[in-house]
Amino acid sequence: MLRQAIAFTVAALLCMAAAPKPRPAQAATPARAAAAHGAGAAAVDARNPASLVALLATLSAKAVIARRDGDAVFLTVTSPTEVFSAQFAGCDAQGRSCQALLFDRLGDAGSPTLSQLNAFNQTSVMCRLYQDKGGQAHVEYSALLFPRDGRPEMLMQLNAWRGCIGDFNAFLKDPAGYLAGAA
Repeated sequence: MLRQAIAFTVAALLCMAAAPKPRPAQAATPARAAAAHGAGAAAVDARNPASLVALLATLSAKAVIARRDGDAVFLTVTSPTEVFSAQFAGCDAQGRSCQALLFDRLGDAGSPTLSQLNAFNQTSVMCRLYQDKGGQAHVEYSALLFPRDGRPEMLMQLNAWRGCIGDFNAFLKDPAGYLAGAA
């Protein structure tokens, strides 16, 4: 079922990308954008790490900017149910206007084999697993960021990320069983 939700999310993204651009006479002004996206939504710039920090706060999660390294900004995120990191990449000198976002979470339990990790990656459209240098499994999800991306797009990315975490948790509980049902 989660795979279907992810497939629908991908389809929605493709439809959004294919949607016609507004004519110049109908170009959105800040006031129109706020009205179209709800109060305060116009202030969310998906390419700005501070916007993700603020958005997560509205979702009962706390994010802090942990560090900057070159064109990357790293966040640590804690919520009532999860702890994960977020990395913005391709950012400008002020750490904004970032081009991509990567979510990463360390596995809680289990130690799947590299073959099982690879098999998971072959069944998932959006989520990727890898093994770090210490032999621990991680799940990650990445997204490209665009100037027009605001609150709705960030919520969609967060929901896709939640789906990855759910699949990862199910996989870690029983890698062989998960993979048998994933075909």
